[in-house]
Amino acid sequence: MPEPAESGFVSQGFPAEFRLRKTDDYSSVFAFRRAYRGRFFNLHYRPNGGDTARLGVVVAKKLAKRAVLRNLVKRIARETFRHRRATLPAHDLIVRLAAPPKEASRRELRDDLENLLLRLRP
Repeated sequence: MPEPAESGFVSQGFPAEFRLRKTDDYSSVFAFRRAYRGRFFNLHYRPNGGDTARLGVVVAKKLAKRAVLRNLVKRIARETFRHRRATLPAHDLIVRLAAPPKEASRRELRDDLENLLLRLRP
């Protein structure tokens, strides 16, 4: 895949280097104790000293009982991050569902998350 500087191409994928994968990664973000609160989501963040943002998603069964709904919320979070990653500062981010999304549309969920990501601008 070409480098962004060579062709102006910015990858829109979600490979492993853009994900939080280890328990220690999640713990360090939660321990930093910085978060923005939205209608449906909390966005926890911590500067990571790297060159790009990384994402982790937490969706509790208590708030989204059905697996279909939990997977939908995670898909929306990953997709929103994937489209905004190039404009985000180098932070480790955790998107956590904070309110039951029973009556929420996909657009409402995406807009709530986009508003939180916009607040991260340096």
